[in-house]
Amino acid sequence: MPVEIVTFGCRLNAFESEVIRREAEGAGLADAIVVNSCAVTNEAVAQARQQIRKLKRARPGARIVVTGCAAQTEPATFAAMDEVDRVIGNDDKLRSEAWRAARAAFDADAFGLGSEEKIAVADIMAVSEMAPHLVDGYQSGLPRVFVQVQNGCDHRCTFCIIPFGRGNSRSVPVGAVVDQVRALAERGHVEIVLTGVDLTSYGADLPGAPKLGTLVKKVLRHVPELQRLRISSIDSIEADRDLLDALANEQRLMPHLHLSLQAGDDIILKRMKRRHARADAVAFCDEVRRLRPDIALGADLIAGFPTETDAMFQRSLDLVADCGLTFLHVFPYSKRPGTPAARMPQLDGRIIRDRAAQLRAAGEAALQKRLAMEIGQVRAVLIESPAQGRTEHFLPVAIEGAAPGTVQAMTVRGHDGARLTV
Repeated sequence: MPVEIVTFGCRLNAFESEVIRREAEGAGLADAIVVNSCAVTNEAVAQARQQIRKLKRARPGARIVVTGCAAQTEPATFAAMDEVDRVIGNDDKLRSEAWRAARAAFDADAFGLGSEEKIAVADIMAVSEMAPHLVDGYQSGLPRVFVQVQNGCDHRCTFCIIPFGRGNSRSVPVGAVVDQVRALAERGHVEIVLTGVDLTSYGADLPGAPKLGTLVKKVLRHVPELQRLRISSIDSIEADRDLLDALANEQRLMPHLHLSLQAGDDIILKRMKRRHARADAVAFCDEVRRLRPDIALGADLIAGFPTETDAMFQRSLDLVADCGLTFLHVFPYSKRPGTPAARMPQLDGRIIRDRAAQLRAAGEAALQKRLAMEIGQVRAVLIESPAQGRTEHFLPVAIEGAAPGTVQAMTVRGHDGARLTV
């Protein structure tokens, strides 16, 4: 049987899962399930463990390998599970040697290994370079696919465990990114999403220190056959002038940004060790809306960070309107062992859940407002499946009968509360 990949978490994991599939199958691994895990919250780790048990019940003879951020930060947690046969680190998962070693262990019929013997996890902080991984085409054949251009993070937000799962920031050279995008575009992928852990730190470790905006312009210039380019979550305080210029003038760069804002109160932002103030976030949103008036903005926001008062939370809630946000990704604060925030005075779980619900309600109201504003507009819709597409602004569209993998001009007639209708 082919290798089955189960992916949790971010867009970066989605790209890396395709690399894992290629390397694992190239190493001759068979009848195996690879769980590419996420560590951003305690819930994400729990979901991975639950899924592993479910997978083993469904395929009791399959070998289960766990990798990803949770495997890197908590290898012993997964190695202690009877269902797990091997735990591979976050950098090693992209290397053929790791999968050949896994196959050798399995071929030797190495059942019943002790927990420590299952672990193949190296020191992620020792990784200083990023090898390009060329993916010729996604197995799923989706019209929108991801390209990894950066990994790791040099910052240490007090709530975040991800740097310990991903290591320090490192970038893929511009030429390698261009080659990857060209290969995918030539295979018929219509929209490419550039992705990374801390995307706006791109290039600081490369010769000449090119910025993300430089990369975006190079991709658009050298891959004219690419129809649509999108970028994943960015840190607005690091956005460079070339990126803003591209947003204003390059129509193939989609008018949609997702921002890592996290909170709307300055004291909480300082306690999070973020590098922007509330006014910076509002000013950035005003600026990009001036450059691209129809832009749709999304943001990550954390509800119930330690020490957050009602007044502090209200400033986060107000940020939805003050920044003109359309899409919210709300995280109830999750206490991650080993992070500074875990040692701060914690809020009651009921308060956290209530504040998360309020943020989600504000996000839903903002989305409904944007959906209503779209009525009567003609949008270029990327057909993702026979039943759904996405506008340039990443708004979902209910469709019937259109050919997947095409971009079609459609007039918005209404919406059903969740998707535009045409």
